Amino acid sequence: MTSPDITQTDQPRGLGGDLPTVLLDQIEFHVREHLRPRLEGLTDEEYFFDPGGSGRAWTVHPRAADGEQPPTSLQGGSGQMAIDFEFPEPDPAPLTTIAWRLGHLIVGVLAMRNHSHHGGPPADYMTWDYAATAAEALAQFDAAYKRWIDGVRGWGQEELQLAVGEAEHHWADHSRATLVAHINRELIHHLAEIALLRDLWAHRG
Repeated sequence: MTSPDITQTDQPRGLGGDLPTVLLDQIEFHVREHLRPRLEGLTDEEYFFDPGGSGRAWTVHPRAADGEQPPTSLQGGSGQMAIDFEFPEPDPAPLTTIAWRLGHLIVGVLAMRNHSHHGGPPADYMTWDYAATAAEALAQFDAAYKRWIDGVRGWGQEELQLAVGEAEHHWADHSRATLVAHINRELIHHLAEIALLRDLWAHRG
């Protein structure tokens, strides 16, 4: 039996078919049913696991003491923990730990957008207080994701067509719908990477 070509149908796509519902259904289904459950039981050992085993993966770690050489020239964070960066990024880019990838999701993908679009507190890579434990990182992720998705639920069909504005820099003229689709991709992409790192941890050695 040939599968129907959904690109050639007049029927609404997704539950209800309207743009807000399609965007929300996409990300909420994946996070609720697949991605967030894969984070349950994350241990501190997994959180800091170096998938290459070289000790050179970018990660979140205690801040270098005075006189100590940090692992990268850029060290983000305002608290006891720092996150590794270089600018420009080396090619090939280094492997990163679950701690690093969660930090990227929490701050760069969610918290900064929450501040720009949903009334969240100021956030950026250099001033964030990064989590020292897996449990703390998951709590930060859950809070940032909830604020983001609650804010997106407040955007109806017309609000999603508005431009995102200067907070998104050279994407300022793009629509909120475009931003939501981008954040959906970022969440699915990076949470899937974290799920794979958990598989590597489970089968290490």
